[in-house]
Amino acid sequence: MSEQKRMARWYFGGLASAGAACITHPLDLLKVHLQTQTDSKMGVLQQTVKIVKGEGVLALYNGLSASLVRQLTYSTTRFAIYELAKQSAAPNGEKIPFLKSLVMAAVAGGCGGFVGTPGDMVNVRMQNDIKLPLDQRRKRMLMTIGQLCFYDQVKAFLLTTPYFTDGIATHMTASLAAGAIATTMTQPLDVLKTRSMNAKPGEFRGALHLISFTASQGPTAFYKGYLPAFVRLGPHTILTFVFFEQLRMRFGFIPTK
Repeated sequence: MSEQKRMARWYFGGLASAGAACITHPLDLLKVHLQTQTDSKMGVLQQTVKIVKGEGVLALYNGLSASLVRQLTYSTTRFAIYELAKQSAAPNGEKIPFLKSLVMAAVAGGCGGFVGTPGDMVNVRMQNDIKLPLDQRRKRMLMTIGQLCFYDQVKAFLLTTPYFTDGIATHMTASLAAGAIATTMTQPLDVLKTRSMNAKPGEFRGALHLISFTASQGPTAFYKGYLPAFVRLGPHTILTFVFFEQLRMRFGFIPTK
């Protein structure tokens, strides 16, 4: 049977995401630093130089262990739920309607966010090295919709054209599009989440106060760190899906009819 018909095993997503995180973690750390600065106007390069000069090159990997825990919990959960739901709805690899795929991705993202929140909290704190408790749960449904749902939709569309086959070029193109969509959808919530997690006790009275404070700094404040977020999420999404597809094509199972 054709390799193209191989289906992913439930744990492939977690392994692929962990592998991608090992490569893109410094960009994630820079994104957190840029999002939490309130007075400084430093950009990506200045932040990088400051961190390396002050703490050494290895400081760019602060929180990597927590990042791996996050991927092995959050990403394993969301990929597993989404893939199992997809395989149940389309056991022979048939195309799934967009809305149905979107709902499956939203449910998977919600479950993944719940499971992965502790690892993510530790990850952000280790990256930023600020003492904080509080506040709010992370919102990962939009990330999963942007990545998993739109990846499948873009990939399916590309495969209907005569220019693409089920190979690395298609996987990279679809994952780049999914990364761009996911970054745009999640960046405002990601900024609020990072600021909330790194706030001092009592600094914000609640979610509305946090939103109004951020809005007072201008509309672009909600997209602070967008470039490093996209630079991180783009390669991370590409690597995740390239690794995922290679695992599927090499070690996946062939469904029985």
